[in-house]
Amino acid sequence: MAASELYTKYARVWIPDPEEVWKSAELLKDYKPGDKVLQLRLEEGKDLEYSLDPKTKELPPLRNPDILVGENDLTALSYLHEPAVLHNLKVRFIDSKLIYTYCGIVLVAINPYEQLPIYGEDIINAYSGQNMGDMDPHIFAVAEEAYKQMARDERNQSIIVSGESGAGKTVSAKYAMRYFATVSGSASEANVEEKVLASNPIMESIGNAKTTRNDNSSRFGKYIEIGFDKRYRIIGANMRTYLLEKSRVVFQAEEERNYHIFYQLCASAALPEFKTLRLGNANYFHYTKQGGSPVIDGVDDAKEMVNTRQACTLLGISDSYQMGIFRILAGILHLGNVEFASRDSDSCTVPPKHEPLTIFCDLMGVEYEEMAHWLCHRKLATATETYIKPISKLHAINARDALAKHIYANLFNWIVDHVNKALHATVKQHSFIGVLDIYGFETFEINSFEQFCINYANEKLQQQFNMHVFKLEQEEYMKEQIPWTLIDFYDNQPCINLIEAKMGVLDLLDEECKMPKGSDDSWAQKLYNTHLNKCALFEKPRMSNKAFIIKHFADKVEYQCEGFLEKNKDTVYEEQIRVLKSSKKFKLLPELFQDEEKVLSPTSAAPSGRVPLSRMPVKPAKARPGQASKEHKKTVGHQFRNSLHLLMETLNATTPHYVRCIKPNDFKFPFTFDEKRAVQQLRACGVLETIRISAAGFPSRWTYQEFFSRYRVLMKQKDVLGDRKQTCKNVLEKLIQDKDKYQFGKTKIFFRAGQVAYLEKIRADKLRAACIRIQKTIRGWLMRKKYMRMRKAAITIQRHVRGYQARCYAKFLRRTRAAITIQKFQRMYVVRKRYQCMRDATIALQALLRGYMVRNKYQMMLREHKSVVIQKHVRGWLARRRYRRTLQAIVYLQCCYRRMMAKRELKKLKIEARSVERYKKLHIGLENKIMQLQRKIDEQNKEYKSLLEKMNNLEITYSTETEKLRSDVERLRMSEEEAKNATNRVLSLQEEIAKLRKELHQTQSEKKSIEERADKYKHETEQLVSELKEQNSLLKTEKEELNRRIHDQAREITESMEKKLVEETKQLELDLNDERLRYQNLLNEFSRLEERYDDLKDEMNLMVSIPKPGHKRTDSTHSSNESEYTFSSEITEAEDLPLRMEQEPSEKKAALDMSLFLKLQKRVSELEQEKQSLQDELDRKEEQALRAKAKEEERPPIRGAELEYESLKRQELESENKKLKNELNELQKALTETRAPEVTAPGAPAYRVLLDQLTSVSEELEVRKEEVLILRSQLVSQKEAIQPKHTMTDATILLEDVQKMKDKGEIAQAYIGLKETNRLLESQLQSQKKSHENELESLRGEIQSLKEENNRQQQLLAQNLQLPPEARIEASLQHEITRLTNENLDLMEQLEKQDKTVRKLKKQLKVFAKKIGELEVGQMENISPGQIIDEPIRPVNIPRKEKDFQGMLEYKKEDEQKLVKNLILELKPRGVAVNLIPGLPAYILFMCVRHADYLNDDQKVRSLLTSTINGIKKVLKKRGDDFETVSFWLSNTCRFLHCLKQYSGEEGFMKHNTPRQNEHCLTNFDLAEYRQVLSDLAIQIYQQLVRVLENILQPMIVSGMLEHETIQGVSGVKPTGLRKRTSSIADEGTYTLDSIIRQLNSFHSVMCQHGMDPELIKQVVKQMFYIIGAVTLNNLLLRKDMCSWSKGMQIRYNVSQLEEWLRDKNLMNSGAKETLEPLIQAAQLLQVKKKTDEDAEAICSMCNALTTAQIVKVLNLYTPVNEFEERVLVSFIRTIQVRLRDRKDSPQLLMDAKHIFPVTFPFNPSSLALETIQIPASLGLGFISRV
Repeated sequence: MAASELYTKYARVWIPDPEEVWKSAELLKDYKPGDKVLQLRLEEGKDLEYSLDPKTKELPPLRNPDILVGENDLTALSYLHEPAVLHNLKVRFIDSKLIYTYCGIVLVAINPYEQLPIYGEDIINAYSGQNMGDMDPHIFAVAEEAYKQMARDERNQSIIVSGESGAGKTVSAKYAMRYFATVSGSASEANVEEKVLASNPIMESIGNAKTTRNDNSSRFGKYIEIGFDKRYRIIGANMRTYLLEKSRVVFQAEEERNYHIFYQLCASAALPEFKTLRLGNANYFHYTKQGGSPVIDGVDDAKEMVNTRQACTLLGISDSYQMGIFRILAGILHLGNVEFASRDSDSCTVPPKHEPLTIFCDLMGVEYEEMAHWLCHRKLATATETYIKPISKLHAINARDALAKHIYANLFNWIVDHVNKALHATVKQHSFIGVLDIYGFETFEINSFEQFCINYANEKLQQQFNMHVFKLEQEEYMKEQIPWTLIDFYDNQPCINLIEAKMGVLDLLDEECKMPKGSDDSWAQKLYNTHLNKCALFEKPRMSNKAFIIKHFADKVEYQCEGFLEKNKDTVYEEQIRVLKSSKKFKLLPELFQDEEKVLSPTSAAPSGRVPLSRMPVKPAKARPGQASKEHKKTVGHQFRNSLHLLMETLNATTPHYVRCIKPNDFKFPFTFDEKRAVQQLRACGVLETIRISAAGFPSRWTYQEFFSRYRVLMKQKDVLGDRKQTCKNVLEKLIQDKDKYQFGKTKIFFRAGQVAYLEKIRADKLRAACIRIQKTIRGWLMRKKYMRMRKAAITIQRHVRGYQARCYAKFLRRTRAAITIQKFQRMYVVRKRYQCMRDATIALQALLRGYMVRNKYQMMLREHKSVVIQKHVRGWLARRRYRRTLQAIVYLQCCYRRMMAKRELKKLKIEARSVERYKKLHIGLENKIMQLQRKIDEQNKEYKSLLEKMNNLEITYSTETEKLRSDVERLRMSEEEAKNATNRVLSLQEEIAKLRKELHQTQSEKKSIEERADKYKHETEQLVSELKEQNSLLKTEKEELNRRIHDQAREITESMEKKLVEETKQLELDLNDERLRYQNLLNEFSRLEERYDDLKDEMNLMVSIPKPGHKRTDSTHSSNESEYTFSSEITEAEDLPLRMEQEPSEKKAALDMSLFLKLQKRVSELEQEKQSLQDELDRKEEQALRAKAKEEERPPIRGAELEYESLKRQELESENKKLKNELNELQKALTETRAPEVTAPGAPAYRVLLDQLTSVSEELEVRKEEVLILRSQLVSQKEAIQPKHTMTDATILLEDVQKMKDKGEIAQAYIGLKETNRLLESQLQSQKKSHENELESLRGEIQSLKEENNRQQQLLAQNLQLPPEARIEASLQHEITRLTNENLDLMEQLEKQDKTVRKLKKQLKVFAKKIGELEVGQMENISPGQIIDEPIRPVNIPRKEKDFQGMLEYKKEDEQKLVKNLILELKPRGVAVNLIPGLPAYILFMCVRHADYLNDDQKVRSLLTSTINGIKKVLKKRGDDFETVSFWLSNTCRFLHCLKQYSGEEGFMKHNTPRQNEHCLTNFDLAEYRQVLSDLAIQIYQQLVRVLENILQPMIVSGMLEHETIQGVSGVKPTGLRKRTSSIADEGTYTLDSIIRQLNSFHSVMCQHGMDPELIKQVVKQMFYIIGAVTLNNLLLRKDMCSWSKGMQIRYNVSQLEEWLRDKNLMNSGAKETLEPLIQAAQLLQVKKKTDEDAEAICSMCNALTTAQIVKVLNLYTPVNEFEERVLVSFIRTIQVRLRDRKDSPQLLMDAKHIFPVTFPFNPSSLALETIQIPASLGLGFISRV
């Protein structure tokens, strides 16, 4: 295939870029051979001319098709080169958040710098047992592959983890060990796997430190061998360390730290046990403050110290040893603070009593003077004598630092040795898996001896890796029998020879170290002289004579020679070591140096060629002095080379697995990818070399079936033959002309690099052409259809428009005519209106004018009339005044005249009086008078005489009348007294009147004040009434508003109520299920411990009974958990254990036997104690029952009376209960009629009831408020108005009358009348007061009750208003229901007590009736024979009557074991299920229990039930992996449990019984406790059944649900890499969906044959479907190749087949379909659109059964199979995450496939009559007889 065929227009290529390393570009025109320039367009739209190299004419690398981008395996890429690898890793890391990728046999792990939820135990379980290519790349997949190969091939394995510092090597190694610890478990009770994991904190604290690149960088290499026994369980581990970075103890670069343990010690210095160490802050010590960064963000050193100490304790390092370690570490810190003072240029001294040195000597237990001396001096030994020489200050500091490094290195080795002792296996190791955590290739600005050793080790590892990859490639070719040629790969043996061969770098370095005056400069010159210009891999820098360059496999590295010799020699003065060894106070310190004189192991952690101490005195060493020194003075380089060779031997003896850790950036940013740094590491770690080796051969491999499925589209019908292999050959020969580009193997087709891309291009072109043709046809059809629709629509529109226009015109004409008419009438109306208006105005004006004129005229006439009247009166007044004046003047004149005339007469009389005539006249008058007097005297005499006569008469009458007068006097006296009394009464009445006046004044003032208050109260009342009216109106408006809101929100409220009710119901169900699940899990754990106890007991018995057992080998893949439940494993355990114990010393064996025996003995004693306590409690209960029974028998009449009373009471309570139930039902009817959504909708019964209640309550409240206000106003008005009306007004009138009265009689009469009036008023007031008080009290009581009712209603309303709208209805209902329920419960308790009493009496009655019958029979037997003979004997025919069976089975007690054996232990379920009635063993056992109950034999009942339960447990333990057996005994256990309930005599279980069945109820024993035991047993059997189901279905699920193509041709197979996945095409032996359905049918038919309860079958089916859904979804979430649109269609089709199966079996209501909902939603998620925000919203609402982590994972894994599918954009995934961030769900990614739903056993009574059951002879139960 020519390049021009691939480098065509629109082809995409990679071009170099200084920033991004590689950039993608697109060809703008086809490439033709000879072109020197390529026309390209970059992704950002910029055009570019790319010049080809004129010498090589090498074209830029092609870019892979988009469907290959993001592949799990880099070798699956069609174009294998650096840019493709880099781009694939970047896409997976940045877009899909996938940190693991395969590259052939290598797992590439990129450090995310973020905690990911992909290392949980559920992930471990998901990867356990899976093939490596079947799941997405993961460190667990590599660990599983190593574990599986160890078990399968019986070959040791190793996992090699390498990478730069900070790339995540230690974490990857830690997770690998955690996987082994979790999957394999421990072979003993010592929890070795915990100890293996506990070694990590210790090694991290003493071997890890913070660097600029990593906060927890491992500064040593380690190789951990995890040992396994024959059953592949962890038994121990061993650790080897390499090249500890000792220089870090005394020096740290900027922003770096010393080893963690030092900072942990300083952080814990305040602890009491550390006071003696005299530690302080880390900034105080020279060895911990040089980096200037003593704290790591997010790390608590004190807390880490606690973890380190806990790990040490777990690994058996005692507290005393721990304190010894901490003393040494503290001593190192104090040693670093020791300072020196120069005496001259060649000598120095320690200051006297130097505190740091004093503390160091105290901690180490050495002499201060001796230590101070040898820190400043050294000993020189020559052939003849020994010298002690002072050293300079610089040399002294170097010697101090060397001593500190040496102490730390020895302490490190000592800790590693102790860790290895703790992890040492106690039994023989069968195999191991090694985990190598070693430094990757390093290059810095300044590279020294450490980098040289690290890169040397990586050269060796790379060589081993290349050889292994090459070998695997050649093995694959040979296996497929294809011709192959030797692949040329990079061999780094020359570089290794340059380093380690004779006269190599290390050899020259050791030779220079032996020279007396050797230096770094002289060593550099030797290197130049030896290798420069002679070895192509060795170079000299241009600008330096103290450095050299070596071309490693990854890159050129320049090493600075300075310090090489010193680090290689690692000199420590012998005298200083001797001082430390002489310590007697500190025993741990000499232990560190006890092996100084031995040859150090090459596996030790950099012993660093230190000078050993000589035991001879200080004399010339004559006897072969050089031999010892040679032995002891191995250099660091020499030791490292030896340990590296040993490591290579170990790795070559194992099967290696490679993990390459990549550091994506230098700033520790999460999910940030730096292309430059990544390429450097990919080149350094050998990934690109793997790619190159793969690309040199045939990197792309397809099976024939996969090729046929993928490229069937390129074949014609005539090309398809029956032989798939021949078909593929024929097609390939047509498609690819160059036969060297592919090879046909036995099972696969091998392609050269790029050929798959070429085939994909042809396939895409073919599909594109087909798509274009389909699109063309469909678009034409759609356009024609659209045109016809548009034409038809246009015609219709035209017709309607024209009709519309015509109608509009007609309407216009009608409107015009109507408008003219309207105008006519309107104009007429306007004119008429105007005329009417003018006429009315004129008339009005006239009327006004005329009225005005008339009024003026009237006013004028009125004025004239009034003026005449005035004139008349004035004139009259003037005339009268004139007349009065004239009259007064006339009278005055007359008076004056008469006065004058009288004066004249007086004057005349005065004159006459002085004359005689006057006297004469006077005497004449006297004579006349005397005569008159004489005459009078005569007349008087006459009168006197008459008077005397009269007096005599009067005397007579006087005597008569005196008596009368006396009586009158007496009467007058009495009347006088009465008058006096009357006057007194008058006075008192006057006083009373005065008082009454005062009271009247007071009452008047009170009346005024009361009237004022009444007016004020009236005003306030009116104001209050107005306010209340306003409030009432506001309340009415609010009520109307609330009603409106209620009506508006009713539907939402009802819906939310419905949802809430459903959610609460679900929550309650979940809580109930959780409780059941906890109980059943505890039951499962108890049964497991019980079985374990039985196993141990059996093992003990077997060990005792079998002295010399033979060895029986078990399957290597047989796990410990499986073997515990099988019979063969017991023998294997029993055989294995003695064999293992024989290999150990006899003392250990005895100790182990005794400990095991003591444990078992302790357990047996505990069980016996429990049994005894239960037995005692049972006896006590029985005694109490007997005593109660005796008491009841002693007083039967009292009990009868009580029963009569209680029955009457019960009848009353029942009637009350019925009433309450009726009231409750009225409330509940509306809600319980139907469960439709419209139950609580507006207009529904429930809604109407509640709304009516609410409205009635509110109306009643309004009415009550108004009544209260009216009554209060009436009461006040009556109280204040009635009394003044009757008293005050009358008193005022009387007072006025009294004031008018002057006479006493009138006053007395008035007083009497007032008194009577007062009495009358008083009586009236008293009667009215009493009536008003009574009325007031009644009204107050009514008001109080109304207030209480009002408050209660207001509280309820307030509570309801505080609740959300949807909860208000529920709250009112709940309140009423609670009240009724409490009453109902009380009634039910009383009823239950009555029922129990009745049942007890019935039982006693039966017993008494039976006894009476027996007595009658006895009396009949006691009749004498003579009595019988006396009777006449008549011949009678006696018919044979059929025996009436009672449904009981009788057996002897000694036959119990035979019954259990024949009916349980040796029964074959298949024969019973096919030939006999379902549940027959359960019926037989129950009939036996009935007979024992009939005999009242409690021992027999207890023994039979216990034997039955133990027998069922035993048969399930023996055949627990057989589905039929477990199903059979689950069915029979449930039937037995139902029988015990049905015939228990409890009313709740007797509802469906026939009268005959009620007669068969148990009479003597209450077996409720045994029912609970049987229920627990049924739960255990159910859980065992689920485990059996899971084990059978597990291998079928992934293959049948995911991998098998049920719809052929839908799923396109993508190219795969070296890690082949399981084939998705159904070959022989693979499982399909039909296999799963057949298995489900088998399960269902077996359960139905065994008569299992339908509800229980539904629960089993639900559990099966949950397992299928969970396992399928978990695999989908861990397999990128399964996340595609076509696979979603396959899954949905498979799920629909399962649903169809449920419909066929009538199991749709079992809840099984709901368990598949997460899987269905995941399949839908694969198929829906994933572009816009609307799609995101739809996904969020659709995937409610999936967690956020699962949704994001599926979107990240979504992979297009064809080019027409599009990848999910990162922005879309971010949108989904933002929308789902408020969702509260589990962060767990995988479903718990081991979850078992809690099981329930609904009561299912049997209609089968016990007396009709026949016992078949095949059961061998002849010793049982029917009763």
